[in-house]
Amino acid sequence: MNEIDTAMGMEYGWIIGLVVLVVIVVLIFVAMRPKGNTPVPKYNSPLDILKKRYAKGEISKEEYEEKRRQIT
Repeated sequence: MNEIDTAMGMEYGWIIGLVVLVVIVVLIFVAMRPKGNTPVPKYNSPLDILKKRYAKGEISKEEYEEKRRQIT
């Protein structure tokens, strides 16, 4: 190898480092972003709790309808 080849290699060597750095930053952002499109609710509303209880069979249809009317 002569001096011209070495100088040309060093002149463009920083591009490889820059590409590697950009790839690392992109991977970090992808790994940190939240999964899914909908936010997770922080609490269940009373109606949600009532629906779950009815779905599990903890309360009858009549109880569900009565409590739903009281809530809404």
